[in-house]
Amino acid sequence: MLVVGIKSRPVYSGLAIDTHAPRHLFALEGEGAMALTDQVAAVGRDFLATSEILYVARGAENHAAALAKHKPFDLWTAPTIPILLYRLKATLISAKMGTRFYISGTEGFIGQAMQVAIENGIDFNSIRTEHRGSMARRVQCVHCKGVTDNVTTQPFTCSHCGLTLLVRDHYSRRIAAFQGVNIDAEEPGTAPAPEVLFP
Repeated sequence: MLVVGIKSRPVYSGLAIDTHAPRHLFALEGEGAMALTDQVAAVGRDFLATSEILYVARGAENHAAALAKHKPFDLWTAPTIPILLYRLKATLISAKMGTRFYISGTEGFIGQAMQVAIENGIDFNSIRTEHRGSMARRVQCVHCKGVTDNVTTQPFTCSHCGLTLLVRDHYSRRIAAFQGVNIDAEEPGTAPAPEVLFP
């Protein structure tokens, strides 16, 4: 580890279906679909009769067919994460009291979906989340403020300004990203070789 002692990484406690909620809303990415199917196996499928699922595949991982076979009330598949987030915002604006919100997928996806929910008045403590898939991080360069998705190495080169950044364990919920700081500011070119730490 290049940095220790700064840990604000979110804790993902799992989807844990609230069977008493009158309505359920799911935002799922890639392997996040499997978190929902695991819950169907654990608590049955009754809750799906009042469930709306927003799903986006990740790369070659497409679990839309596995979700569809459970016959939820509504299943909508997005072509990209930004389009899913746009649909999520519209769905949350019209959500009724008692709707329980769940998110599962990669850390970057969870953070962006939570950001939309928080902006629309949902307390982040009431959102049920489960990490599935890659450990790649979404990182904001503290120097140029650019955000890079799917960062797997430590350090990495900022895709916006080109600085070599140390990915800190400090996470910003407001930005939905970890913070990256210039690792060789005092002696440019002395940064260690990148290692894959977030596969």
